[in-house]
Amino acid sequence: MRIGIIGTGVVGQTLGSKLVSLGHQVTLGSRDKDNEKGLAWAAQAGPDAHAGTFAEAAAFGEVVLNATGGTVALAALRAAGAEHLAGKLLVDVSNPLVFEPGGQVTLDPVNTDSVGERIQREFPEARVVKTLNTVNCEVMVEPGRLSGEHNVFVAGDDAAAKAEAVALLGAFGWPAEWIIDLGDISGARAMEMLMPFWLRMMRHFGDAEFNYAFRRPA
Repeated sequence: MRIGIIGTGVVGQTLGSKLVSLGHQVTLGSRDKDNEKGLAWAAQAGPDAHAGTFAEAAAFGEVVLNATGGTVALAALRAAGAEHLAGKLLVDVSNPLVFEPGGQVTLDPVNTDSVGERIQREFPEARVVKTLNTVNCEVMVEPGRLSGEHNVFVAGDDAAAKAEAVALLGAFGWPAEWIIDLGDISGARAMEMLMPFWLRMMRHFGDAEFNYAFRRPA
């Protein structure tokens, strides 16, 4: 499959490398076609890896992943072009983190809105699914690096799109029974609001090698 990734940071590169290893063709998109990080990634990831602009990545992909920061996601997707997103599964892994002076972290938007919802409203013809934003990028593509069963979430308005996203998660190694469906795209609010807690836990553990695991009565 052809997959376009919006964003050339560590999350985009990690997702891209995993997808290439699974046999997909991937274009990593940035604002500038000559983006050094994108070109360096494509050079080392192999012949199925490419770099381009946001618009080129979105046009290339049968599926598009948004791996930009949540506060810049809409601007990046506007540059990608609504016409290149229409009808496609658009997987949003972003978080709306705002780092305040002094180290405090807030969210924008929060509580009554989310990045996932804003993307779906602005690009109504895209099939937006929020997922993977509650784990670090290494766990995203290799859940088996953690011991035992642990959980990842999906939220979106389109049931078929969620099924496609769940299949993609399965290719990354997430068993279906570990994936929790939080309903429509408004479920992205809860997923994004986990992030301040996640950051506190990262400080507590001293690394990002952890995840949430939910238990029900036997």
